[in-house]
Amino acid sequence: MANRSNAKSHCRSFTKRQAFEAYVKTATSLTKKQPVRRPFFQRDPLTCARELIGTELIWGDCSGIVVEVEAYAAIDDEAAHTFTRPSARSFIERNKAGAAYVYFNYGVHWMLNVLVKGEANGFVLFRAIEPRRGVELMKRRRGVEDLRQLCSGPGKLTQALDITDRHHEMDLCGDPLHCFVSDAEATFDIVADNRVGISRSAHLPWRFTLRGSPFVSRAPR
Repeated sequence: MANRSNAKSHCRSFTKRQAFEAYVKTATSLTKKQPVRRPFFQRDPLTCARELIGTELIWGDCSGIVVEVEAYAAIDDEAAHTFTRPSARSFIERNKAGAAYVYFNYGVHWMLNVLVKGEANGFVLFRAIEPRRGVELMKRRRGVEDLRQLCSGPGKLTQALDITDRHHEMDLCGDPLHCFVSDAEATFDIVADNRVGISRSAHLPWRFTLRGSPFVSRAPR
């Protein structure tokens, strides 16, 4: 009986994975979007953060266009976890570029970041996405109907996508169910602004948003 149950579970998982692989394949063939590979994240935090704007974050049955991120440098950035948390520094040492860094913020919300390792190491925090796929599922998770409120903030984003600590250290470069896709030929009008919700190194213009997007957490100044 257990073997039959395991087989059914495996079949469901395999079918789901196949379906999303087909979705990614179709999306990339129709829109010139390609999976974002590890070399993309083997650069400095500012470059990665800026170029993540406009990519599509695929997460299970849901996806969205990245419209707001923040960059955090591993060195000389007092707002970064690496400035005060040895665990963040060891995370960088033991993980490859493209790994998910997920933490619980103020005991309220999970926050999704991706590790970047290049000339300067650090993290990119995802603050907002424009929902694309799985909108009804995201609405149920969030308990809201307003599309603009689904993922317009780092805590809203993780709740909508059901991101928790179980995704910490996940490789976002090798799983078609949890990855980014982008169109290398697409161009975006990006605004650089000060990061929000921090008290240290708050003067650095390391928040990047898609100009005019109604899905960002806060309009740039």
